[in-house]
Amino acid sequence: MALQSIGKKTQSEFLGIAKTVFFALLIAGGIRSFLFEPFHIPSGSMIPTLLIGDYLFVAKYSYGYSHYSFPFSPDFFDGRIFAGEPKRGDVAVFRKPTDVSVDYIKRVIGLPGDRIQMKHGVLFINGAGVVRKRIADYVDQWGSAYPQYIETLPNGVSHLIIQEQGDTGPLADTPEFLVQPDHYFMMGDNRDDSMDSRTTEVGEVPAENLIGPAELLFFSLDQSASWWEIWKWPSAIRFGRLLSFVG
Repeated sequence: MALQSIGKKTQSEFLGIAKTVFFALLIAGGIRSFLFEPFHIPSGSMIPTLLIGDYLFVAKYSYGYSHYSFPFSPDFFDGRIFAGEPKRGDVAVFRKPTDVSVDYIKRVIGLPGDRIQMKHGVLFINGAGVVRKRIADYVDQWGSAYPQYIETLPNGVSHLIIQEQGDTGPLADTPEFLVQPDHYFMMGDNRDDSMDSRTTEVGEVPAENLIGPAELLFFSLDQSASWWEIWKWPSAIRFGRLLSFVG
């Protein structure tokens, strides 16, 4: 029987583990860069569509790839490759134009060449008011109620919005914006509590800054627990939101 010294055996096992870890990290990095990337929702700007504590997957391939698609955003090319066009109504992650180290998530409202304006809380696209239908108030986990609507965009995409301050909020009336070529106008579904393209803090989003559309909500915790407080999960998990599509 052939014998192997303990030192050689230990070295061989270490190299085997190292190779396994290396290839696992390589595969995980490839999936994150080219297919799906997980994101966590830390703010309420997309309520009621997305809630604080939601965890979702973003499809990286849908809009093609820019240097922002990859870890550490290596600046080795400009523009997008294999580019796909965002659709009006998509819920999309992008790099904030005024601070590209920050990821934002909003809804695509305006396409290149569109004219976008808010008038007394109503969204206008190319001079036409977008249809909105009042429904039951949105009630948060603390019992506060806010006016809620179904808004239907010109391409037929319907989604929920809330307006915490009715039709008189600070962003309920805006000048008309003309969306530049290769740019997109993004807005939060929580219309009175969203820093978005209506503000100079964000502005229109260059196509290069897009990461991808949010597709699958895979986990959700209410604000009674942090992700690491596993012992609180049984009462904090929003089971009704698990494995649901974002729209």
